[in-house]
Amino acid sequence: MYSLTSKILGAGGDPIKAVGVALLVVLILAVLVFLLLALKFFRLWLQAKLSRADVKFSELIGMWLRKVDTRTIVISKITAVQAGLSLTTRDLESHYLARGNVPNVVRALIAANRANIDLNLKTATAIDLAGRDILEAVQTSVNPKVIDCPDPTKGRSTVDAVAQDGIQLRAKARVTVRANIERLIGGATEETIIARVGEGIVTTIGSAITYKSVLENPDDISKSVLNKGLDAGTAFEILSIDIADVDVGENVGAQLQAAQAEADMRRAKAEAEKRRAMAVAREQEMRALVVENESKVPLAMADAFRKGNIGVMDYYRMKNIMADTEMRDSIAKPKKKE
Repeated sequence: MYSLTSKILGAGGDPIKAVGVALLVVLILAVLVFLLLALKFFRLWLQAKLSRADVKFSELIGMWLRKVDTRTIVISKITAVQAGLSLTTRDLESHYLARGNVPNVVRALIAANRANIDLNLKTATAIDLAGRDILEAVQTSVNPKVIDCPDPTKGRSTVDAVAQDGIQLRAKARVTVRANIERLIGGATEETIIARVGEGIVTTIGSAITYKSVLENPDDISKSVLNKGLDAGTAFEILSIDIADVDVGENVGAQLQAAQAEADMRRAKAEAEKRRAMAVAREQEMRALVVENESKVPLAMADAFRKGNIGVMDYYRMKNIMADTEMRDSIAKPKKKE
């Protein structure tokens, strides 16, 4: 600053005059900065002033220094004031700094106010910061939403279940739900509703004695599922469950019986093969015993000759009898075809 004043007054200038000139320069710079800020925020300030939204010039400068989108805050506050809501600039700015969606929260508050839904700023900002779409929740609370069960985007188009008579049924359901603002924080999402309704459909069809009773009264599924209070702990309230379609699938019972019969047949074949192998092994053992005993006959004959228990004529007579027996056996056997 002193070098600047020295250049203005010269090296031999009066120090008092130099200080005065420096103050004048600072004042001019301050005025220029103020004019630039005024030009930057004048339109927003005037727009808020004419809309009776109390946004001060100092607040606009503070938001600019804190890197807050001033236009978003001002437009959101103007929208709230025009709708009859009392929101402060500090509340909107704090939610913006918390990385919340300020316009979405304001629109949700306006929609809730128009629909006479009890929703305050604290609850709305908490729901928004939790990652839920608060505006969609309010709209769903006013205009109920229809959910397909199962969700076709997950790759399945029907809920399959088997009745007690073994016939498979394929069902589709449409669930009408309404958002419950009070349970939106910490409440389960649509996936839980779809899973619970699907479980209820499977249980109801599985408990049916015959598939015909389900086809005759498909509303029994809706009544049974509704009576279980499936919306407990969720962010929604189930208004109705409508069975859109029920188709007859495969005869699962017959398939299971056929598979069981096939398995029993294979087990019986295995048991028979085991018994056959044991019989063959037993036969081989008996044949070995016969051969072993036949090998002892010559030794017994020789021992009988030595001890005089059998004579030569007796031996030849026995050989003749054996020869006659072999001849009769050969005659009795049928001739082989050439």
